[in-house]
Amino acid sequence: MAGHSKWANIKHRKGAQDAKRGKIFTKIIKEITVAARLGGGDPDTNPRLRTALDKAKQANMPKDNIDRAIKKGTGDLDGVNYEEGVFEGYGPGGVALIVEFLTDNRTRTVADVRHIFSKYGGNLGVSGSVSFLFERKGVVSFKTELDFDRIFDAALEAGAEDVKDEGDTYEVISDPADFIEVRDHLHEAGLEYETAEVAMIAATLTPLEDKQAETMLKLMDALEDNDDVQNVYANFDISDEELAKIMD
Repeated sequence: MAGHSKWANIKHRKGAQDAKRGKIFTKIIKEITVAARLGGGDPDTNPRLRTALDKAKQANMPKDNIDRAIKKGTGDLDGVNYEEGVFEGYGPGGVALIVEFLTDNRTRTVADVRHIFSKYGGNLGVSGSVSFLFERKGVVSFKTELDFDRIFDAALEAGAEDVKDEGDTYEVISDPADFIEVRDHLHEAGLEYETAEVAMIAATLTPLEDKQAETMLKLMDALEDNDDVQNVYANFDISDEELAKIMD
């Protein structure tokens, strides 16, 4: 298993999503607030906000929570001023990681993330140390119960770059600038997507097994469990057989 979508599938298998629903809400609320602060409260003219609201809908977030987050971003309600940034680093076996964060206390976040990396055999790197191994892409994923050819044809019409069969999901890949248009075209074609986001996709993969694979998953869990961390991307590759051993 490799890539950001595969990590989502691993979390699903571990049953982590429901248990961390509160943290998921916190992260989405932060993203909505920052998106509204930077681009205004109208999703029709603010693509970042529109994407954040899409995530809120996927997470079944109550409308009141969404409205408050937008108003805090636009200044209609008092709110926290979050700083956003990126950490780059290495995990077990030399796996490259990119950690995106939103925080009201950068000093705390740096200390917390550095501690997590160190605890699980990794270390933070300097800016640019691993980002060249990733590309930012729009990703719309679908359950494999849907017809691949139908998705492929609609993606082609929408101007997507690629459609991949990742085993557990089908992924439509696009240029970030075309993401909203591609996502909406797929939806209008009657294709119900599972997730839609702009993400960092690894260009090369680092295979892991045994203890390194297990430690890598613990590192990913610990980073995502931190309230200031919004997204974690890594270029690890763990086979289904290896994953089955870890999950037993």
